Amino acid sequence: MAVSVALHLEFGGGAELLFDGVKEHDVTLTSQSEPWDMKQLLVWIRQNLLKERSELFVQGDTVRPGILVLVNEADWELVGKLEYQLQDHDNIVLISTLHGG
Repeated sequence: MAVSVALHLEFGGGAELLFDGVKEHDVTLTSQSEPWDMKQLLVWIRQNLLKERSELFVQGDTVRPGILVLVNEADWELVGKLEYQLQDHDNIVLISTLHGG
């Protein structure tokens, strides 16, 4: 059965500047036949939240190098990266580790 997924998204380390300076977003992804995964979430973020310079956030179908992704405080590499199936009330944190100089 398809259900919607409520998520808390946080952007930091400068990544929030690509989202009109808004660090935290509470979003609900509409229900679909397949479970939502991180790959689909990144597309959704790009289409619905990202305000400028998408090349600084995404590269191909994933985040660009230098963006740390945490799912419920764990590195997303430990939970399956793009294939991780989102759960209701997940906390997703995306932090840019690249700093200008």
